[in-house]
Amino acid sequence: MQLLIRAAHIVDAASSVDGQVCDVLIENGLIQQIGADITAPDNARIIEEANLHVSPGWVDLRALAQDPGFEHKEDITSVCRAAAAGGFTDIALLPNTQPVVDTKGTLGYVRRMAEGQPVTVHVIAAITKKAAGEDFTEMIDLHHGGAVAFSDGLHPLQNPDLLLKTLQYLQPIGGLLMNRPEEQLLTRFGQMHEGVQSTLLGMKGMPAIAEELIIERDLRLLAYVLEDAGALASGSPLPSPPSLHFSTISSARSVELIRQAKQRGLPVSCDVAAHQLVFDDSALAGFDTNLKVNPPFRSADDVAALWQGLADGTIDAIVSDHTPQDAESKNLEFDLAEFGVTGLETLFGAVITHNTELSLGQIIEKLTIRARQILRLPTVSIAEGQPASLTLFDPAKQWTFDRSLSKSKNSPFLGQTLTGRAIGTVHLGQFHHVV
Repeated sequence: MQLLIRAAHIVDAASSVDGQVCDVLIENGLIQQIGADITAPDNARIIEEANLHVSPGWVDLRALAQDPGFEHKEDITSVCRAAAAGGFTDIALLPNTQPVVDTKGTLGYVRRMAEGQPVTVHVIAAITKKAAGEDFTEMIDLHHGGAVAFSDGLHPLQNPDLLLKTLQYLQPIGGLLMNRPEEQLLTRFGQMHEGVQSTLLGMKGMPAIAEELIIERDLRLLAYVLEDAGALASGSPLPSPPSLHFSTISSARSVELIRQAKQRGLPVSCDVAAHQLVFDDSALAGFDTNLKVNPPFRSADDVAALWQGLADGTIDAIVSDHTPQDAESKNLEFDLAEFGVTGLETLFGAVITHNTELSLGQIIEKLTIRARQILRLPTVSIAEGQPASLTLFDPAKQWTFDRSLSKSKNSPFLGQTLTGRAIGTVHLGQFHHVV
């Protein structure tokens, strides 16, 4: 494939041409030339649009495919199509399928099904068998089988001994443990954030302290593991320390706890779901089940703290938290409906539309450089001789999200007009056009 991208604004903090307007020539999957007024080779496809921007390919750290087991909600093909439509070249899939991704056999199935797709799929394997929080999986075996990280996904690790031993177990390989922080004994039967709105609506609340307690606990256990290994006491980091990643944090106190942990030098990172940056708990006044998510939408002050956490670098990445649910799981009374929204196709538009804190470069860094660093993926940069894994986009383009490529339609953004859209991706030697 020969592809010439004309007059694109380069957005890549790791590139020497960051901030410049350049032509980019791609041949056989490699960036061959970057410059001005490049002569197009014969038979080259030319991409030329107003306000065209290009960055390294976007990476999503948290998506659910529901395949195997619940393919009527989403399968590998449909989740990859939705991801490509959202501008992603790489996605990390949660292990919460049926069967759970807790053996090399299921891990291999997902990887085989992902072959030939428009995005690269990275598989997160379960920490415990069936993600039930009881018995460990063979994590080292799964690591050698291609798992990029370990998490029970939708199920927070409740047992502190399991988390402690997982950190110790992953230490020799410098593995990544991802946990969604929630003390479920405090959120049992909860439907939304505990506060004034939940009282007015008469719904059982899910207090923010349920998230914050687990973050405090996990951080103390991480420090304990590192101290036991002598890393903190000596001031010298381990050659490959285990890392702890908090998925989809949602409260102001959570941001502050992680900010303090980073200042102490703990190997910790975190992300926030794009929809958490858009809605607060007042949005649930209409009992729209497409707004029922976990963690729940919290107060306006919490939302402001999340934006600030992104701006100062406390929050490392923005994720889709793509959780497809069929109509039968959502078209119910609010307290009976399943949690979750789809988000791969709307992440960028939702963030750009509601952004008041970040530069475009900061947003792209959350989707590219930091996301890759967290998953230990190879660096991707816009430079001559480098593999072409790119996202093309227009941050000012207005569009209406009226058609989804996901099998499930549980999106709070359907029918809404957003600003900022992916135009296409260049990945694995192919150009995938979105609009």
